[in-house]
Amino acid sequence: MATPVVPLLTTKLHIVRPQPDIVVRERLSQRAEDLIRRRLILVSAPAGFGKTTLVSSWIEEHSFPTAWLSLDTSDNELGRFLRYLVGALRSIRPDIGSGIESALQMTPTPPLVTMLTSLVNELATDDEHCLLVLDDFHVIESDEVHSAVLFLLEHGPASLHVVITTRSDPSFPLSRLRVRGQLLEIRAADLRFTGTESRSLFNDSLELGLTEEQIVALETKTEGWIAGLQMAALSVQGRSDVDGFIAAFAGTDRYVLDYLVEEVLNRQTPELKHAMLQLSILGSFNAELVEAMTGVSNGSEIVDVLERANLFVVSLDTRREWFRYHTLFADLLEHHHSRLYPDEVAEL
Repeated sequence: MATPVVPLLTTKLHIVRPQPDIVVRERLSQRAEDLIRRRLILVSAPAGFGKTTLVSSWIEEHSFPTAWLSLDTSDNELGRFLRYLVGALRSIRPDIGSGIESALQMTPTPPLVTMLTSLVNELATDDEHCLLVLDDFHVIESDEVHSAVLFLLEHGPASLHVVITTRSDPSFPLSRLRVRGQLLEIRAADLRFTGTESRSLFNDSLELGLTEEQIVALETKTEGWIAGLQMAALSVQGRSDVDGFIAAFAGTDRYVLDYLVEEVLNRQTPELKHAMLQLSILGSFNAELVEAMTGVSNGSEIVDVLERANLFVVSLDTRREWFRYHTLFADLLEHHHSRLYPDEVAEL
């Protein structure tokens, strides 16, 4: 018995276009030359670091044939993900995917490897380099969908290059891809705005006319976090006392607070959220301090989660044992900790 075919929401397949007044970032534009030399391009950083904007600017500047899929939580269902995957790939290869489409209508559905083998064989008939962009991959928690993407990475033709934007690292064998020279990584450290880029944003794109000292102060407070710089710019507009605002600018600024609470803090489990709030009282922390501060016995696991999920933590040493929070995020966490757990804060 055939399964009814559900129509695709075509806007999920549209390439996200960069804003016309985007800051030109020559140092990152040059990295696009490596796209067709790598199997996986991983753009992994916290919310608001310009991951999608970077990838869309690469595509616009270099005219790469691109299949784009904007993911959401519904795509954790394997059949739905595969239908959208085929839909995205058909934007550059209209002749492929009939095998998977037919298989998905069968009961029972054939094994995943069988369906993907058919797709890979179809892709291999064309050796023109192309990109498959999976945007917002952090919403995918399904092991089956992860396995499907990993199959494409391991068995896809050399002409297929998978670009993943995500707030947390996927459960792929990244070290193996790294050793093989098949992985291009763009991290928060790469995406942070430099002084020159901050100046271009404030005074060229937004025409705020800030002084060099004001720009340096905001760059220092935001640590180059793009969303933070943009929210600071929103708050600066129309103010007479710009210096006073900059001096007081923190993670409790209403724009910053709303963004970080909605996009980061409220997306965590209650247990992790509480641990994050408790750690905000520390200037820096390691696994042992996590255990001492929170009372848990798995401090190293919590530190690993904070780092892998890109939860605004900054590594302080090459052994990746000591960490601190991003300045604005630490302000936010301290604010929420004192508001939600005043007795706990007083005790600490």
